Amino acid sequence: MTGWHYLAVVQRKPGALRNGAPFAEMPPAFRSLQQHLLKRPGGDREMVEILSLVLQHDEQVVLTAVELALQAGVPTKTHIINLLHRLIDGTPLSTPTIPAPPALTLTTEPQANVERYDALRRAREARHAS
Repeated sequence: MTGWHYLAVVQRKPGALRNGAPFAEMPPAFRSLQQHLLKRPGGDREMVEILSLVLQHDEQVVLTAVELALQAGVPTKTHIINLLHRLIDGTPLSTPTIPAPPALTLTTEPQANVERYDALRRAREARHAS
């Protein structure tokens, strides 16, 4: 994307990002992230901080982290930075599924039973009333 040199301006005035023509060319993932973030207080500043990551890291890696955060439904600066570091370090992005040992497998599914709760409550009330 061209326009990264405007980051110095928006770092001082994050609100300029909303109408900044140079940022209209952002890749779709960045624009989608911006739509999410601008709905929250401080979203301008958070978006600028995420965009500023391209000054320290490869733009494609930052973009991949943003795309993964959007896919996961967690479009936050903290999650994007976590994903970015995992991509750079080569750390797996997801944890492997670990099957439960047979001894920990449920044999009887738990059931919601409000009658049991009511019986306990009545017994407690009866003790306090006597």
